[in-house]
Amino acid sequence: MHVKHLLLIAILALTAACSSNEVLDENLSETELYQQAQTDLDNKSYTSAVTKLKALESRYPFGRYAEQAQLELIYAYYKNVEPEAARSSAERFIRLHPQHPNVDYAYYLKGLASFDQDRGLLARFLPLDMTKRDPGAARDSYNEFAQLTSGYPNSRYAPDAKQRMIYLRNLLAAYEVHVAHYYLTRQAYVAAANRGRYIVENFQETPAVGDGLAIMTEAYQRLTLDDLAATSLATLKLNYPDHPTLVDGEFVPSQEEADTRSWLAKATLGLIESETPLPPGQTRASQDVIRQYEDAQEQIPDELKPENQEAVRQEEQEAEGNNSDRSWFSYMTFGVFD
Repeated sequence: MHVKHLLLIAILALTAACSSNEVLDENLSETELYQQAQTDLDNKSYTSAVTKLKALESRYPFGRYAEQAQLELIYAYYKNVEPEAARSSAERFIRLHPQHPNVDYAYYLKGLASFDQDRGLLARFLPLDMTKRDPGAARDSYNEFAQLTSGYPNSRYAPDAKQRMIYLRNLLAAYEVHVAHYYLTRQAYVAAANRGRYIVENFQETPAVGDGLAIMTEAYQRLTLDDLAATSLATLKLNYPDHPTLVDGEFVPSQEEADTRSWLAKATLGLIESETPLPPGQTRASQDVIRQYEDAQEQIPDELKPENQEAVRQEEQEAEGNNSDRSWFSYMTFGVFD
């Protein structure tokens, strides 16, 4: 089934490429160009509509249909699955006509273009998890819809924009959860805890807040930060008692505790232990740093160690005292006749 869909996509792309070389009559008037572009939009011939609208704007930049053609060009790009061109055209219209009565429509189409940027033809037929993809376009779409709803709260497009913002916020929060779980699997517990706290602080009223608390609890437990782990767990139990990590009221980590044994110990099922197990909260890297510090301390000369500084200082003072008793003759002969 997917193969048929991919073939259909290839055929449509080839057809669009061939139809983009349309040649327009140079003698067409402004009204004729606009009417033909409208006919193409009604027939869903968006590539042809883009060609005519661009020609209309370039031939009649100050005509009666110039501004309307710029707006409809944004729509044609959007429907033709050209999100970058749609966003660029929308930004240009907003910059040139900030007081236009329909500028809210340009903001709305700009947000829609970013919203659908990751939802191309392939996403319609293939099972893609949008929460695991790069959230750049989703974040742009959220910000653009936020500009629309804050700048034009009474716009006819504001209600739809608000609903899409709720979806995008949940999407961005779910992405952060995936990243935090990745850090847990890599034993980067500090990074995981920071991601969990970021979710709780910045994505309130989303389903991901419970996941953020669970991630914080697990990461703090691995780091043996018992007070922080207990606080996170208490908050999780209070607000999300049905969270999957809570089984009969007890917290169950999502990741098994990391096996820090050497490959030799794993291969021999623990019969040969080349290294002692690590204490809780420590890693091989942290032990190497401690070992290097201890080695550096041992290489410090005895006279430079803090505990020997007082004796050295006393010897210097005694030497200075002895020197003060020397005669002028001793100084002149550099002590040769002392």
